[in-house]
Amino acid sequence: MRKAEIFEFFRRLAEANPDPQTELEYGNDYQLLVAVVLSAQSTDVGVNKATRALFREVTTPAQMVALGEEKLKEHIKTIGLFNSKAKNVIALSEILERDHGGEVPADRDALTALPGVGRKTANVVLNSAHGAETFAVDTHIFRVCNRTGLAKGKTPLAVEQGLEKKVPGPFRVGAHHWLILHGRYICKARTPECWRCPVVDLCGFKPKILERGVKLAVTSKERKKRQADKGG
Repeated sequence: MRKAEIFEFFRRLAEANPDPQTELEYGNDYQLLVAVVLSAQSTDVGVNKATRALFREVTTPAQMVALGEEKLKEHIKTIGLFNSKAKNVIALSEILERDHGGEVPADRDALTALPGVGRKTANVVLNSAHGAETFAVDTHIFRVCNRTGLAKGKTPLAVEQGLEKKVPGPFRVGAHHWLILHGRYICKARTPECWRCPVVDLCGFKPKILERGVKLAVTSKERKKRQADKGG
């Protein structure tokens, strides 16, 4: 995707959604961090259902430590990997209280030093809480960037680095949210809804679905790849 096309790509997404926000529900930076940690391999909808009651009771790291791991598990037991996530949330809360005065640090290295916090989680927190120009590459963003040709890469880090180089200044803060929402609701994994996509003419994806209900046309190259993946 060329420079002018990338600008137009984000201009259209911004026009459709001028103020993109995470769909995770939270009341402060600490709750945001906890919600993002809990969202790993889980849906935002599922996390929100589990945290609504929790966040009415817990707003600070100290309150989370006081709640304890077992009671936290009761709140989040509907979320995947809730045992390990509960352990991490209690541990990171203890560290925040001990080393950071109960505040969420605005530094990637400090964030990734916390239990359960990887680069993607840190990028989300820095972007949503501090307005940092970070690009948290999840499965949706990874798919959209490779499918459209916006920022191709074989790993999330490669895609992130591609976005760092290519996203124009006016769109850098909102880019993460626009891309994840686009992947979640339009450029879906199995059947991208190209017929209602605002950037369909800029997208490098060849077998587009331009009419609702029409199945994806498989190119000969893709057919050969699928056969090879199946062992012939």
